[in-house]
Amino acid sequence: MADDNGIGKGILVGFLAGTVVGSIFALLYAPKSGKELREEIGQKTGELRTDAENYVEQARDRANDLINDGKKKSERLVADAKVKVDGLLKEAEEILNSAKNRAGEVVGASKEKFDEEGDKIKNAVKAGLDTYKKEKNS
Repeated sequence: MADDNGIGKGILVGFLAGTVVGSIFALLYAPKSGKELREEIGQKTGELRTDAENYVEQARDRANDLINDGKKKSERLVADAKVKVDGLLKEAEEILNSAKNRAGEVVGASKEKFDEEGDKIKNAVKAGLDTYKKEKNS
């Protein structure tokens, strides 16, 4: 993009310089009166000014177009990123919920097994105490 601007500026400067030099040579070698020469210089100056104004306007329009294109692209990128982030957040939430459910199931199963084993131990201790009491009383 920087190369395009450099080439365009170089072409414009070359064009303007050539126009000025050509105009000067034409005026110097043309057999005209002072009044005619001044009118022609004024006319050429006006043409050069118009050309320069047109170039500046075109450059301004091109710059505005580039800025607008950049804004549109950045807005699209932000919107795409937002969609992707929302999708990732939804996936993460689903994974978290799944992990919570699995953990709840594992904890529930472990609690049941723990309660069963606790009951077995209580029953074994109670049976042991009952047997001890019977042996002691006998």
